Amino acid sequence: MSHAFISPVFSRDIPSTVAGEAVTAEDMARVTEADWSAIVESARRYCWKLDASRSRKRADGSATIARDGYGSYGHDDVSDDVAQDAVLIYARRLGAIIRSCVVASVDVATREPDRWQYRPQDGEMFLADRALIRKWAVKDAARRNGYGTPKPTSEATTPEAAEQRARYLASATYFASMADVIFASAWGDGSDFPTLRKIMDVANGADDLGRAGVFSTVAQQTYGGKYGSGRPQRRIRDAARAEARELSARCDAIRDDFAHRDRPTKCTPEPED
Repeated sequence: MSHAFISPVFSRDIPSTVAGEAVTAEDMARVTEADWSAIVESARRYCWKLDASRSRKRADGSATIARDGYGSYGHDDVSDDVAQDAVLIYARRLGAIIRSCVVASVDVATREPDRWQYRPQDGEMFLADRALIRKWAVKDAARRNGYGTPKPTSEATTPEAAEQRARYLASATYFASMADVIFASAWGDGSDFPTLRKIMDVANGADDLGRAGVFSTVAQQTYGGKYGSGRPQRRIRDAARAEARELSARCDAIRDDFAHRDRPTKCTPEPED
């Protein structure tokens, strides 16, 4: 067999280390489909924007920062390589933050932590959420694939910005400590949210949410019929979304009430007789 022709894709040096070689199966299990879609979109925007600013964008739109127009894994669009590395970096960093940082707030609908108090080694503490961790991962992955880091803006270093960030951190931390109280006040006895209550009952009794068929079970309990039927499941989803919007609105109203309760109010002096 002749080996005279070798595809340039496979003739390139494959990286000896993978960006997320320390990532565990547990870390990867936390990466959702929404995380993956957001990382791919962010990687493309990030790479293409830098390529365009450096006049290195090809006519077909592919990112070409890497040597010979190929990424580390052979893709002609380096943003694909960046996204691949970013997912691994994101999974590893999210896992590390979950294991080591204090929870700052929880999601109203899922009751899962969605923000953490993060303190870098050489800076002040701030709140980190999934979106911010994804942003870090994309930048680190882009740097690994040959892209430099854009110059930071001076806005974040102004005294006004620092004061605003301190106020935001203080209020967010306070509301995080009140999350259970806010949710309990909005939820009440749950009678206003019958669909969500059924979904939570089924979910709480499941050993594996990915295989529990929560919506199918609740749909069958509510409407009967065949398990897994599409129309009853859609009705349950629509009802759950409507109740979740109402629940979120109530939580927001209670949170706003807490935020304004301690503000001084203007007192109009009584007219003298």
